[in-house]
Amino acid sequence: MTAVPANVRSGIDAILDAVDAQLRHSYPGSTGTKQPIHTVYVPADRVAEQTPREWGMAAVELLDRHHDLLATLDGTESLPDVRARLAQNPVQDLRIDFEDGYGFRADAEEDRAAVAAGGVLAAWAREPGSPAAGIRMKGLGGGERKRALRTLELVLDGAGGVPAGFLFTVPKIRAAQQVTALTRLCAGLERGYGIAEGTLRFELQIESPQAIIAPDGRAPVAEMITLAEGRCSALHFGTYDYTAACGVAAPHQALDHPAADHAKAVMQVAAAQTGVWVCDGSTQIVPDAEPEAALRNHHRLVLRSLRRGFYQGWDLHPGHVVTRWLATYDFFRAAIDVAVPRLLAYLDRRGGGVLDEPATAEALAATVLRGIDCGARIDSGAPELTETVLRALVSRAPIPPDTR
Repeated sequence: MTAVPANVRSGIDAILDAVDAQLRHSYPGSTGTKQPIHTVYVPADRVAEQTPREWGMAAVELLDRHHDLLATLDGTESLPDVRARLAQNPVQDLRIDFEDGYGFRADAEEDRAAVAAGGVLAAWAREPGSPAAGIRMKGLGGGERKRALRTLELVLDGAGGVPAGFLFTVPKIRAAQQVTALTRLCAGLERGYGIAEGTLRFELQIESPQAIIAPDGRAPVAEMITLAEGRCSALHFGTYDYTAACGVAAPHQALDHPAADHAKAVMQVAAAQTGVWVCDGSTQIVPDAEPEAALRNHHRLVLRSLRRGFYQGWDLHPGHVVTRWLATYDFFRAAIDVAVPRLLAYLDRRGGGVLDEPATAEALAATVLRGIDCGARIDSGAPELTETVLRALVSRAPIPPDTR
């Protein structure tokens, strides 16, 4: 016997089943793709097929020159492994920049640069071990739109089509309707190039306060993800444009300014569980004039971002790549050392000094997987914590009996 009539129960089920379906659609969770630790930006007039290799060589030279300083920042004896990484595969993700790093040029000059960039991207796509890559075009505002779209098309023409893994970053996004236009642009290009629907994807660069809070109080960045119809792979933060638009004085524009922290917190919440990554912005302080101060500053900023759950950021100089990898290896090695004993205790249902629950086990397992994915460790260090077990904990799925 039940006090709830059958027709009432079925009505409740219908409502909640629809809610479940909508939540699954809007918040599908991680795609399972490995997020890069950084995106390197290189102006279009300075990029060539050998650029990633040249950045690695410059990074190794800088590491060797400042080894003693970097050793004082190394909390987990990661420096030898960082040097090996820089010598072999220093750049994970790269954008050829046609926006602020390139500026406004004569149309003929940018046309040539766009075609040449397409050729470089096509060459990288053919070479195993090359970074994921794409371009940052100019914005969609009226004054730049025509040039932005022409550059995008010429890059694809120069590449002979859409290179595998190609992404384009769209700066200065201010309104959700701009994303609707982007999805239509992608669909049109796919038809034009005869490629599968959904192939083209983009990143939105959030560098305007209007993308964070609309006149009516909404958060447009959340709506942008929905309107992208699965084509948005990441939200990238633009440090200097955003803080300037908020009225922050130039000497105080920085990744760790409270205005920047607020914007990134909104981006983080908007993207949570959608499968869209959030990428922190850049610092313009590079290790040229005052290398010690610049290296310490960048290392500090990377660690700060990692602690706040931002696992990717922009790098504008080979020196940034050194401290990016060092801070990332240090962070994940230390985090894994803490996470593994707690996960083992969780699996054994022993609390120890901390009583963990499924949400905490999910976060601990995700941290271990990120550390393995970026190369900080080759595995969890515990035979019980295989990748299968870790992924089951992340998804809160039952752990297969044969892996216990």
